[in-house]
Amino acid sequence: MSAPVGIDELLERVRAGYTRVDAQEAYEASRAGALLVDIRYQALRERDGLIPGALVVERNELEWRLDPQGSHRAAEATSHDLQVVVICNEGYASSLAAASLHALGLHRATDLTGGFQAWRTAGLPVTLP
Repeated sequence: MSAPVGIDELLERVRAGYTRVDAQEAYEASRAGALLVDIRYQALRERDGLIPGALVVERNELEWRLDPQGSHRAAEATSHDLQVVVICNEGYASSLAAASLHALGLHRATDLTGGFQAWRTAGLPVTLP
């Protein structure tokens, strides 16, 4: 049995498996056809607003909604080649979510460094509640 891994080490390991994007890169990717997926919980979305065009999917539904082979997939989940940028509030939960999407075969999944807060700080579009 191997020693337990702490969350900081786990984050380092999963983040080493793909290239994260900053807010401007996420914005440009979305303009080029990438799917932005907002996994923040409702209270944060109501407090801070939404990224226009982002698909809102609660974290606990993410894999079911984005698996192109899944029976509960979102209409946007068209292919394992889909570029997906997962966005949480500050860029931690989204890293674990992106790794989970990689495990499902979504090899172009990534997450936004700094999350929604970085997006907002960069002055990118937000629809206020």
